[in-house]
Amino acid sequence: MIEKQVKLAVIGVGTMGSSHARDIASIPKTQLVAVCDLISDRAEEISQKFGCAFYTNYQDMLDNIELDGVIIATPHEAHTPISIDCLQRGIHVLTEKPLAVHVLDGEKMRDAYQIALSKNPDLKFGIMFQQRTFGYWKSVKELLEKGILGKIMRVTWIITDWFRTQTYYDNGGWRASWRGEGGGVLLNQCPHNLDLLQWFVGMPEKIYGFAKLGKYHNIEVEDEVTAYFEYANGAIGHFITSTAESPGTNRLEITAEMGKLVVEKEKITFWHNKSSSIDEIQFSPNPYNLVENEEKNISFTHHGTPGHRLMIENFANAILYQDPLIAPAIEGLNQLQLSNAIMLSSFLNQPVEIPIDAVRYKNEILERVKNSRIQTIKIQSNPFDASKSFR
Repeated sequence: MIEKQVKLAVIGVGTMGSSHARDIASIPKTQLVAVCDLISDRAEEISQKFGCAFYTNYQDMLDNIELDGVIIATPHEAHTPISIDCLQRGIHVLTEKPLAVHVLDGEKMRDAYQIALSKNPDLKFGIMFQQRTFGYWKSVKELLEKGILGKIMRVTWIITDWFRTQTYYDNGGWRASWRGEGGGVLLNQCPHNLDLLQWFVGMPEKIYGFAKLGKYHNIEVEDEVTAYFEYANGAIGHFITSTAESPGTNRLEITAEMGKLVVEKEKITFWHNKSSSIDEIQFSPNPYNLVENEEKNISFTHHGTPGHRLMIENFANAILYQDPLIAPAIEGLNQLQLSNAIMLSSFLNQPVEIPIDAVRYKNEILERVKNSRIQTIKIQSNPFDASKSFR
């Protein structure tokens, strides 16, 4: 018996989109029926490789091809209009990260989805946060949900292993410009980390952001960022990232009353306190007594792949069988709130509260777009192997 297939198209078949096309073609329950790209030669090459139709205008494709869903892998700014057009037609959507460039566009997508749901309650709208499928991050999520750590006191993520050369930024004029991408490391590389951060410990109330623009690269957006978070329960957070450090660091620390959890080099270590450190502070008669703890290595199972194929399979299962999405697109608004807030704080040189003033942020970005050095966006013409980027 032939399994029912979900008919999918990929819009934008550059570095990531071509990879998604390959994954769709390899999954038994999905069928690649079309691809679309502004560069006709690239779209035609992918269509010939996988035996599907190709278009250079996504609206023409939507008008002429029978589709169940689309995967959007275009430059960020196009995520919003394409998603809305597809949702209004009742077409399921899985978009690449980030959800949008700024919160206002993300809210437009959310609102369009809510309206579309009223007509089609089974409509799916997901986002490609594939790191949620990684074994070590799933284990962290489970430990936090079980409450083993108790009250969170501090969360610190040093994520500086997103090293990029100038060649990376030069390969495609839309990258690393206000006009073409709308941001730098926070909008391109770190949506995964910011999504995981809010997935683990929720959203802060206030953010102080410090972003350096083109500090190490000939770009006009941020390539080095430090941010400080304040949470409602009194916890603090730090988020430090860069595309200039080699070797870089990827270390997550979550300190809580019942110990400290560290994730580094795909290893989870938990120093489990035998009593609450907060209680020890309040009631211990000894001025220097450390809380006794036990060091534990947390075991987990990891699939060992980049995870995109799993997200596409999950998208298909959600369409076919109503499986829950691993990453609903609307949750991408939280990541967008964090990245936008860090940059707005840096622009204004003052702390900002969550949710941010989305109109003010958009105006800040539009002002920078107006003064962008990139006046005409050169479409990337040389897709490259991004596998070394995947964590």
